[in-house]
Amino acid sequence: MKLKTNRQKVTNFNAISLTDIVFLLLIFFLLSSTFVLQPGIKVALPKTTTVEVSTEKSIVVTITADGSLFLNDRKVTRATLPGALRVKLRSVGRPIVVIRADRRVSLEQAVGVMDMAKQAGAEKFMIATREKE
Repeated sequence: MKLKTNRQKVTNFNAISLTDIVFLLLIFFLLSSTFVLQPGIKVALPKTTTVEVSTEKSIVVTITADGSLFLNDRKVTRATLPGALRVKLRSVGRPIVVIRADRRVSLEQAVGVMDMAKQAGAEKFMIATREKE
């Protein structure tokens, strides 16, 4: 004897759970993207009307308003900067050394860092600025 069952195939699509997942992914990406935009070292760059973007390899030396030095986001002292810069210059080849100095930093400090970089073997320099609004 064959028993009858009331099983039928479900032919409709329930999109409620899919919209919940998409909404949660949207919130996740919105929140995580704001964390990426925050720079690690706060520097108020001087403003300029001309903008030039370099596509060459570069080593960034940052001078903050309080006089702290950073080599590619790693804190260094004035005594260790030439040695660390020499090692970076050898490993990268002939890069451009970008000086990211806060606008309150004296010209003497920036030139001192450029002089240390020249003694370490750097040949090309750029000074980082930001565009005027």
